[in-house]
Amino acid sequence: MKNTIETAAKTTTTRDTLDRRFSVAPMMDWTDKHCRMFHRILSKNSVLYSEMVTSGALIFGDKHRHLAYNEGEHPVALQLGGSDPADLAKCARMAQEYGYDEVNLNVGCPSDRVQNNMIGACLMEYPEKVRDCMSAMLDAVTIPVTIKHRLGIDDLDSDEHLHHFVDTVKRSGCTTFIVHARKAVLQGLSPKQNRDVPPLQYERVYQLKQAFPELEIILNGGVKTLQESQSHLEHIDGVMMGREAYQNPYILADVDRSIYGADQAVIKRLEAVEAYLPYIEEQLKQDVYLNHISRHILGIFHGMPGGKQFRRLISEQAYKRGAGVDVIQQALTKIKEFS
Repeated sequence: MKNTIETAAKTTTTRDTLDRRFSVAPMMDWTDKHCRMFHRILSKNSVLYSEMVTSGALIFGDKHRHLAYNEGEHPVALQLGGSDPADLAKCARMAQEYGYDEVNLNVGCPSDRVQNNMIGACLMEYPEKVRDCMSAMLDAVTIPVTIKHRLGIDDLDSDEHLHHFVDTVKRSGCTTFIVHARKAVLQGLSPKQNRDVPPLQYERVYQLKQAFPELEIILNGGVKTLQESQSHLEHIDGVMMGREAYQNPYILADVDRSIYGADQAVIKRLEAVEAYLPYIEEQLKQDVYLNHISRHILGIFHGMPGGKQFRRLISEQAYKRGAGVDVIQQALTKIKEFS
Protein backbone atom coordinates (compact mmCIF):
# COMPACT_ATOMS: atom_id res chain seq x y z
CA MET A 1 0.00 0.00 0.00
CA LYS A 2 1.60 3.25 -1.03
CA ASN A 3 0.69 6.68 0.21
CA THR A 4 -0.94 9.18 -2.11
CA ILE A 5 1.50 11.57 -3.66
CA GLU A 6 1.31 15.31 -4.13
CA THR A 7 0.23 15.17 -7.76
CA ALA A 8 -3.42 14.87 -8.73
CA ALA A 9 -4.88 11.50 -7.84
CA LYS A 10 -7.62 9.65 -9.68
CA THR A 11 -11.08 9.88 -8.22
CA THR A 12 -14.43 8.90 -9.66
CA THR A 13 -16.34 10.98 -7.11
CA THR A 14 -18.16 14.03 -8.39
CA ARG A 15 -20.91 16.02 -6.79
CA ASP A 16 -22.39 13.73 -5.46
CA THR A 17 -22.05 9.94 -5.49
CA LEU A 18 -21.06 9.03 -1.93
CA ASP A 19 -23.29 6.67 0.03
CA ARG A 20 -23.28 8.23 3.47
CA ARG A 21 -25.71 5.90 5.17
CA PHE A 22 -22.94 5.24 7.69
CA SER A 23 -19.76 7.15 8.43
CA VAL A 24 -17.10 7.43 11.11
CA ALA A 25 -16.81 10.91 12.58
CA PRO A 26 -13.75 13.15 12.37
CA MET A 27 -12.07 12.98 15.79
CA MET A 28 -9.01 14.99 16.75
CA ASP A 29 -5.97 12.87 17.68
CA TRP A 30 -7.87 9.71 16.74
CA THR A 31 -8.94 9.41 13.11
CA ASP A 32 -5.54 9.72 11.48
CA LYS A 33 -4.55 7.69 8.42
CA HIS A 34 -3.49 4.68 10.51
CA CYS A 35 -6.83 4.59 12.28
CA ARG A 36 -8.74 4.94 9.02
CA MET A 37 -6.78 2.12 7.42
CA PHE A 38 -7.76 -0.22 10.24
CA HIS A 39 -11.39 0.90 10.07
CA ARG A 40 -11.38 0.19 6.33
CA ILE A 41 -10.37 -3.41 6.99
CA LEU A 42 -13.48 -3.73 9.14
CA SER A 43 -15.88 -1.96 6.77
CA LYS A 44 -15.53 -1.46 3.03
CA ASN A 45 -18.51 0.89 2.66
CA SER A 46 -18.37 3.33 5.59
CA VAL A 47 -17.31 6.86 4.71
CA LEU A 48 -14.25 7.76 6.79
CA TYR A 49 -13.41 11.31 7.88
CA SER A 50 -10.03 12.82 8.70
CA GLU A 51 -9.20 14.77 11.79
CA MET A 52 -9.94 18.45 11.35
CA VAL A 53 -7.13 20.28 9.57
CA THR A 54 -7.15 24.08 9.68
CA SER A 55 -6.78 26.09 6.50
CA GLY A 56 -3.73 27.80 8.02
CA ALA A 57 -2.00 24.47 8.64
CA LEU A 58 -2.39 23.54 4.98
CA ILE A 59 -1.48 26.91 3.50
CA PHE A 60 1.44 27.76 5.78
CA GLY A 61 2.46 24.35 7.16
CA ASP A 62 3.53 20.94 5.88
CA LYS A 63 0.77 20.27 3.38
CA HIS A 64 1.81 16.74 2.57
CA ARG A 65 2.03 15.70 6.22
CA HIS A 66 -1.56 16.80 6.75
CA LEU A 67 -2.99 15.47 3.49
CA ALA A 68 -1.15 12.19 2.88
CA TYR A 69 -3.28 9.08 3.27
CA ASN A 70 -3.39 5.48 2.07
CA GLU A 71 -5.03 4.61 -1.23
CA GLY A 72 -7.00 1.87 0.49
CA GLU A 73 -8.93 4.35 2.66
CA HIS A 74 -11.49 5.37 0.02
CA PRO A 75 -14.13 6.64 0.39
CA VAL A 76 -12.37 9.19 2.60
CA ALA A 77 -13.24 12.82 3.38
CA LEU A 78 -11.06 15.69 4.54
CA GLN A 79 -12.49 17.92 7.27
CA LEU A 80 -11.36 21.53 7.17
CA GLY A 81 -11.49 24.24 9.80
CA GLY A 82 -11.51 27.87 8.79
CA SER A 83 -13.63 30.91 8.02
CA ASP A 84 -11.92 32.69 5.13
CA PRO A 85 -13.62 31.78 1.83
CA ALA A 86 -10.52 32.22 -0.31
CA ASP A 87 -8.34 30.15 2.01
CA LEU A 88 -10.94 27.39 2.26
CA ALA A 89 -11.30 27.33 -1.51
CA LYS A 90 -7.54 26.93 -1.85
CA CYS A 91 -7.57 24.07 0.67
CA ALA A 92 -10.52 22.39 -1.03
CA ARG A 93 -8.53 22.39 -4.27
CA MET A 94 -5.62 20.76 -2.43
CA ALA A 95 -7.98 18.05 -1.16
CA GLN A 96 -9.25 17.37 -4.66
CA GLU A 97 -5.72 17.25 -6.06
CA TYR A 98 -4.82 14.65 -3.45
CA GLY A 99 -7.82 12.53 -4.39
CA TYR A 100 -10.10 12.98 -1.38
CA ASP A 101 -13.70 12.00 -2.06
CA GLU A 102 -15.25 14.86 -0.09
CA VAL A 103 -14.39 18.07 1.74
CA ASN A 104 -16.25 18.87 4.96
CA LEU A 105 -16.36 22.18 6.82
CA ASN A 106 -16.24 22.02 10.62
CA VAL A 107 -18.91 24.24 12.18
CA GLY A 108 -19.22 22.15 15.32
CA CYS A 109 -15.99 22.23 17.33
CA PRO A 110 -16.51 24.20 20.57
CA SER A 111 -12.94 24.63 21.83
CA ASP A 112 -11.65 28.06 22.91
CA ARG A 113 -8.61 27.74 20.65
CA VAL A 114 -10.62 27.39 17.45
CA GLN A 115 -13.17 30.00 18.54
CA ASN A 116 -10.39 32.56 18.78
CA ASN A 117 -9.61 31.88 15.12
CA MET A 118 -13.26 31.94 14.02
CA ILE A 119 -13.32 28.20 13.45
CA GLY A 120 -15.92 25.64 14.48
CA ALA A 121 -19.23 26.04 16.29
CA CYS A 122 -18.92 29.79 16.80
CA LEU A 123 -19.62 30.17 13.08
CA MET A 124 -23.24 29.17 13.67
CA GLU A 125 -23.75 32.78 14.72
CA TYR A 126 -22.80 33.88 11.20
CA PRO A 127 -24.79 31.84 8.67
CA GLU A 128 -24.08 34.24 5.80
CA LYS A 129 -20.34 33.90 6.39
CA VAL A 130 -20.67 30.11 6.38
CA ARG A 131 -22.71 30.32 3.17
CA ASP A 132 -19.91 32.32 1.55
CA CYS A 133 -17.30 29.81 2.69
CA MET A 134 -19.30 26.92 1.28
CA SER A 135 -19.92 28.77 -1.99
CA ALA A 136 -16.20 29.41 -2.43
CA MET A 137 -15.32 25.76 -1.86
CA LEU A 138 -18.11 24.50 -4.11
CA ASP A 139 -16.95 26.83 -6.89
CA ALA A 140 -13.36 25.61 -6.48
CA VAL A 141 -13.88 21.84 -6.80
CA THR A 142 -16.04 19.16 -8.37
CA ILE A 143 -15.97 16.76 -5.40
CA PRO A 144 -18.73 17.03 -2.77
CA VAL A 145 -18.48 19.79 -0.18
CA THR A 146 -20.43 19.16 3.02
CA ILE A 147 -20.88 20.77 6.42
CA LYS A 148 -20.90 19.43 9.98
CA HIS A 149 -22.57 21.60 12.61
CA ARG A 150 -24.47 21.64 15.90
CA LEU A 151 -28.14 22.26 16.63
CA GLY A 152 -27.15 25.68 17.94
CA ILE A 153 -24.83 27.52 20.27
CA ASP A 154 -25.47 29.09 23.67
CA ASP A 155 -28.72 31.08 23.45
CA LEU A 156 -28.94 30.67 19.66
CA ASP A 157 -30.61 27.32 20.10
CA SER A 158 -34.12 27.60 18.68
CA ASP A 159 -35.54 25.65 15.76
CA GLU A 160 -36.04 29.01 14.09
CA HIS A 161 -32.32 29.77 14.26
CA LEU A 162 -31.35 26.24 13.18
CA HIS A 163 -33.67 26.32 10.18
CA HIS A 164 -32.49 29.81 9.26
CA PHE A 165 -28.88 28.61 9.42
CA VAL A 166 -29.56 25.61 7.18
CA ASP A 167 -31.73 27.60 4.78
CA THR A 168 -28.99 30.23 4.43
CA VAL A 169 -26.14 27.76 3.97
CA LYS A 170 -28.02 25.63 1.44
CA ARG A 171 -28.12 28.64 -0.89
CA SER A 172 -24.43 28.00 -1.47
CA GLY A 173 -25.36 24.78 -3.24
CA CYS A 174 -24.47 22.56 -0.30
CA THR A 175 -26.87 19.61 -0.07
CA THR A 176 -25.36 17.50 2.74
CA PHE A 177 -25.66 18.62 6.37
CA ILE A 178 -24.18 16.49 9.16
CA VAL A 179 -25.86 17.53 12.38
CA HIS A 180 -24.46 16.84 15.85
CA ALA A 181 -27.71 16.48 17.79
CA ARG A 182 -26.60 18.71 20.66
CA LYS A 183 -26.10 22.41 20.98
CA ALA A 184 -22.63 23.69 21.89
CA VAL A 185 -22.06 25.74 25.02
CA LEU A 186 -19.16 28.01 24.11
CA GLN A 187 -18.84 29.69 27.50
CA GLY A 188 -18.52 27.46 30.56
CA LEU A 189 -18.10 23.97 29.13
CA SER A 190 -14.94 22.27 27.91
CA PRO A 191 -14.87 20.45 24.56
CA LYS A 192 -15.12 17.16 26.44
CA GLN A 193 -18.15 18.37 28.40
CA ASN A 194 -19.72 19.58 25.16
CA ARG A 195 -19.72 15.99 23.96
CA ASP A 196 -21.81 14.86 26.94
CA VAL A 197 -23.47 17.62 28.96
CA PRO A 198 -25.83 19.30 26.48
CA PRO A 199 -28.71 16.84 25.99
CA LEU A 200 -29.12 14.92 22.77
CA GLN A 201 -32.15 16.04 20.78
CA TYR A 202 -32.60 13.56 17.97
CA GLU A 203 -36.17 14.67 17.25
CA ARG A 204 -34.89 18.07 16.18
CA VAL A 205 -32.67 16.44 13.55
CA TYR A 206 -35.65 14.40 12.34
CA GLN A 207 -37.69 17.60 12.12
CA LEU A 208 -34.91 19.27 10.15
CA LYS A 209 -35.16 16.51 7.55
CA GLN A 210 -38.91 17.01 7.39
CA ALA A 211 -38.44 20.74 6.90
CA PHE A 212 -35.77 20.25 4.21
CA PRO A 213 -36.64 16.96 2.45
CA GLU A 214 -34.48 17.90 -0.54
CA LEU A 215 -31.32 17.89 1.62
CA GLU A 216 -29.24 14.94 2.79
CA ILE A 217 -29.42 15.11 6.58
CA ILE A 218 -27.00 12.97 8.58
CA LEU A 219 -27.28 12.52 12.35
CA ASN A 220 -24.27 12.51 14.67
CA GLY A 221 -23.98 12.32 18.45
CA GLY A 222 -24.24 9.56 21.03
CA VAL A 223 -24.87 6.68 18.60
CA LYS A 224 -23.52 3.50 20.16
CA THR A 225 -25.01 0.54 18.24
CA LEU A 226 -25.94 -0.43 14.71
CA GLN A 227 -29.45 -1.13 15.95
CA GLU A 228 -29.70 2.53 16.98
CA SER A 229 -28.29 3.49 13.60
CA GLN A 230 -30.97 1.52 11.78
CA SER A 231 -33.65 3.16 13.92
CA HIS A 232 -32.34 6.65 13.06
CA LEU A 233 -32.23 5.75 9.37
CA GLU A 234 -36.00 5.47 9.41
CA HIS A 235 -36.06 9.26 9.84
CA ILE A 236 -32.91 10.67 8.26
CA ASP A 237 -30.46 9.84 5.44
CA GLY A 238 -27.36 8.76 7.29
CA VAL A 239 -25.72 8.16 10.65
CA MET A 240 -22.26 9.23 11.75
CA MET A 241 -20.74 7.33 14.68
CA GLY A 242 -17.91 8.79 16.73
CA ARG A 243 -16.32 7.59 19.95
CA GLU A 244 -17.99 4.18 19.99
CA ALA A 245 -16.50 3.33 16.59
CA TYR A 246 -13.05 4.21 17.90
CA GLN A 247 -13.19 2.67 21.35
CA ASN A 248 -15.03 -0.46 20.19
CA PRO A 249 -13.99 -0.67 16.52
CA TYR A 250 -15.33 -4.17 15.94
CA ILE A 251 -18.78 -2.60 15.72
CA LEU A 252 -17.74 -1.58 12.20
CA ALA A 253 -17.38 -5.18 11.09
CA ASP A 254 -21.14 -5.58 10.67
CA VAL A 255 -21.82 -2.22 9.01
CA ASP A 256 -21.55 -3.51 5.45
CA ARG A 257 -24.06 -6.28 6.08
CA SER A 258 -26.55 -4.57 8.39
CA ILE A 259 -26.50 -1.03 6.97
CA TYR A 260 -25.52 -1.51 3.33
CA GLY A 261 -27.04 -4.96 2.78
CA ALA A 262 -23.78 -6.51 1.58
CA ASP A 263 -23.88 -10.28 1.14
CA GLN A 264 -20.55 -11.20 2.70
CA ALA A 265 -19.13 -12.87 5.76
CA VAL A 266 -18.32 -10.64 8.72
CA ILE A 267 -14.59 -10.53 9.37
CA LYS A 268 -13.49 -11.96 12.71
CA ARG A 269 -11.58 -9.82 15.21
CA LEU A 270 -8.42 -11.90 14.98
CA GLU A 271 -8.60 -11.86 11.18
CA ALA A 272 -8.90 -8.07 11.18
CA VAL A 273 -5.74 -7.60 13.25
CA GLU A 274 -3.84 -10.13 11.17
CA ALA A 275 -4.96 -8.33 8.00
CA TYR A 276 -3.54 -5.11 9.48
CA LEU A 277 -0.07 -6.57 10.12
CA PRO A 278 1.29 -6.01 6.56
CA TYR A 279 0.28 -2.35 6.82
CA ILE A 280 2.04 -2.06 10.17
CA GLU A 281 5.19 -3.61 8.71
CA GLU A 282 5.13 -1.18 5.78
CA GLN A 283 4.73 1.83 8.05
CA LEU A 284 7.55 0.67 10.33
CA LYS A 285 9.82 0.63 7.28
CA GLN A 286 8.92 4.30 6.82
CA ASP A 287 10.16 5.03 10.37
CA VAL A 288 6.70 5.36 11.90
CA TYR A 289 6.76 4.39 15.58
CA LEU A 290 4.71 1.32 16.41
CA ASN A 291 2.67 3.03 19.11
CA HIS A 292 1.45 5.64 16.59
CA ILE A 293 -0.22 2.77 14.71
CA SER A 294 -1.02 0.20 17.38
CA ARG A 295 -3.00 2.59 19.61
CA HIS A 296 -5.87 2.39 17.14
CA ILE A 297 -6.38 -1.36 17.59
CA LEU A 298 -6.43 -1.46 21.39
CA GLY A 299 -10.21 -1.71 21.53
CA ILE A 300 -10.67 -4.46 18.93
CA PHE A 301 -11.06 -7.17 21.61
CA HIS A 302 -13.24 -4.98 23.83
CA GLY A 303 -15.16 -7.18 26.27
CA MET A 304 -13.50 -10.37 25.02
CA PRO A 305 -11.46 -12.90 27.04
CA GLY A 306 -7.83 -11.88 26.84
CA GLY A 307 -8.71 -8.35 25.70
CA LYS A 308 -7.17 -6.67 28.74
CA GLN A 309 -3.96 -8.68 28.40
CA PHE A 310 -3.85 -7.78 24.69
CA ARG A 311 -4.15 -4.07 25.45
CA ARG A 312 -1.72 -4.18 28.35
CA LEU A 313 1.06 -5.88 26.40
CA ILE A 314 0.80 -3.45 23.49
CA SER A 315 0.59 -0.44 25.80
CA GLU A 316 3.68 -1.54 27.70
CA GLN A 317 5.80 -2.46 24.68
CA ALA A 318 4.75 -0.51 21.58
CA TYR A 319 6.23 2.82 22.66
CA LYS A 320 9.74 1.40 23.05
CA ARG A 321 12.36 2.32 20.48
CA GLY A 322 12.66 -0.41 17.87
CA ALA A 323 9.35 -2.06 18.77
CA GLY A 324 8.13 -4.10 15.83
CA VAL A 325 5.23 -6.15 14.56
CA ASP A 326 6.30 -8.98 16.88
CA VAL A 327 4.74 -6.97 19.73
CA ILE A 328 1.32 -7.29 18.06
CA GLN A 329 1.89 -10.96 17.31
CA GLN A 330 2.81 -11.61 20.93
CA ALA A 331 -0.28 -9.71 22.10
CA LEU A 332 -2.43 -11.88 19.86
CA THR A 333 -1.23 -14.96 21.73
CA LYS A 334 -3.03 -13.59 24.79
CA ILE A 335 -6.29 -13.78 22.85
CA LYS A 336 -5.55 -17.25 21.57
CA GLU A 337 -4.87 -18.46 25.10
CA PHE A 338 -8.48 -17.69 26.01
CA SER A 339 -10.10 -18.92 22.80
